[in-house]
Amino acid sequence: MSEIILSIIAGLVLFLFAVSNLSETLKSAIGDNANSWIKKYTFNSFSSLLVGIVVTTLLDSSSAVIIIAIVLVNSKILTFKQAMGIVLGANIGTTVSSQIIAMDVGKYSPIFLLIGFILLFVAKTEKLSNIGKVILYFGVLFFGLFTMENAVEPLKDEAFFSEWMKKTENPLIGAIVGMIVTLVIQSSSATVGMAIILSKKGLISLTGGIAVMLGAELGTCSDTLLATIKGSRQALKTGLFHVTFNLLSIIIGLVLFYPFVKLVKIISYGASVERTVANAHMIFNILGVLVFFWTIPFFEKILNKLLPDKIVT
Repeated sequence: MSEIILSIIAGLVLFLFAVSNLSETLKSAIGDNANSWIKKYTFNSFSSLLVGIVVTTLLDSSSAVIIIAIVLVNSKILTFKQAMGIVLGANIGTTVSSQIIAMDVGKYSPIFLLIGFILLFVAKTEKLSNIGKVILYFGVLFFGLFTMENAVEPLKDEAFFSEWMKKTENPLIGAIVGMIVTLVIQSSSATVGMAIILSKKGLISLTGGIAVMLGAELGTCSDTLLATIKGSRQALKTGLFHVTFNLLSIIIGLVLFYPFVKLVKIISYGASVERTVANAHMIFNILGVLVFFWTIPFFEKILNKLLPDKIVT
């Protein structure tokens, strides 16, 4: 049992290491461009939404994009209303990673590791070096997933683990588990990734995987809230909007949980269980944005009333 736990921890550490370094490498490579794209193309709520989707897909981190938006709001480069669109877009962009995880790319990780290492070894320019790092970190990320996937295989024979995982079939318990795990490891992508892996191995049901995914959406708000500490009222409102949007989406998701699961099954007809969990992640976030996008002016008015800008005397 200790070997299983250590292997899972090793795989998780590799995944988190890769996600962190991949995000940092991409930010350093296109960071200035990302900032300029955000400033240039966020001229209305819809364009802000599209920018949030594109930049989050490129950086592979919704938290990084939302934190960048908060920093730009704090610097008065972006308005609170522009940042709200980016927050919504980031929630859609982050679902791309779950689709990639469901593709069973772990077995191809050595190819990415080898190509990335060779490029780093022969790189004479910073651009080629960054490309090598990105490919290498993708390899580490996929290998981390592969390690966790192989590590959980023996848990099928552990009765206590099966009984514990059955509890996640209760949507509320599953959501709480997803939230706590995300708060601890500070990565909703890793939590959703583990839900996909466990569902693939038959260790968690489809309903359990979707419930854990819902909880992960709330747990990911913690680091964006931390980014608002000592920030302006506008920056704080951006963080609060992120929490409010995710919390309301999750409440609606839990209330309509079983109809939502049926909808996911219909849309994912014939797909594997891991692909269905990944689809649920994407469908949930897209539906949430479709519901709340039109309420941006309402939330802007409410939060401006609750947290008015300080009057400078």
